Amino acid sequence: MKDTLIAEYIDRLFSQFEPALKTILIENAVLRDFHGGDMLMQTGQNMRSTVLIVEGMVKLYREGEDGQEFFMYYLQPGNACALSMICATKQETSQVMAKAIEETRVLMIPIALMDTLMRDYRTWYYFVIETYRMRFEELLFVIDNIAFKSMDERLAFYLKKQTGDLNTKELHLTHSEIASDLNTSREVISRLLKKMEQAGEIVMHRNYIEYLA
Repeated sequence: MKDTLIAEYIDRLFSQFEPALKTILIENAVLRDFHGGDMLMQTGQNMRSTVLIVEGMVKLYREGEDGQEFFMYYLQPGNACALSMICATKQETSQVMAKAIEETRVLMIPIALMDTLMRDYRTWYYFVIETYRMRFEELLFVIDNIAFKSMDERLAFYLKKQTGDLNTKELHLTHSEIASDLNTSREVISRLLKKMEQAGEIVMHRNYIEYLA
């Protein structure tokens, strides 16, 4: 039953994998379920597996020395965690944190397979390279916003990206959560959100923000 379910996920979400690769993943992968708020990775954690997302959504962020959190990107079904691939392959500890933001299911691929997968399966090799490329480009967007944009521009970009990543115009985010992701204060975010509402870009409801822009 477990192998059948894993096979269904792989066929649906990773159809580009060659048949022999699918077989080895079905034989060795482990399904794990996480509730919203559960941690998949923590800073300093030893990585024993790399992670493929098959259901739900995972938020990756970096924690500063002062305990502040900085949002990096989301992982959705069909995505892999590039950083878990790096840490698993090099047997290093995680430098980021990953949290499920809703009911989430992942495939855990043992690190013992990493060298074999990279060496013997071309579709896995290309999948890893493409995963690195996507995340690198995403981090460039983040860096550009930190380095070159004002806080109101960063907030507008953040909200627009959230609607795209989450595929919804209704963002169930508190002012404190946004402030944490953007590494600023709740008061600054509240003031800028009010300004955006007055400009007709958003509507602030009791429990969510409606994005209009």
